[in-house]
Amino acid sequence: MHTLAAANPDHVVLAGDVLDWANTKTGQVRALVLTVAALMAIIAVLMAWWKTRSFVGTLVAFVLAALVLWGISNLNVLQTKVGSEINDTAGSASVVDITGGAPALAGEGWRVA
Repeated sequence: MHTLAAANPDHVVLAGDVLDWANTKTGQVRALVLTVAALMAIIAVLMAWWKTRSFVGTLVAFVLAALVLWGISNLNVLQTKVGSEINDTAGSASVVDITGGAPALAGEGWRVA
């Protein structure tokens, strides 16, 4: 197995090269996922039209497909919003007593009249 260092001892391999490659591949995979999702959305809308032959069913399929594509293309926005909501409500949890002091039922099969 030949490595870059073995081929040329004066050559220095930097981590930046690997990070650039990883960022490029991540961008390519993201573009591929968006393309496949868009193709699947188009197929879903066409199948909705083929099966229902109605404008309303096709419009609903189109809106749902658009929402899914928006969600896929804006994952960072959704992750930030969900994370901020979880962090905001984590410390403000409270317990509410909905029984109002009613006695607990004893045993199975008892009916409340």
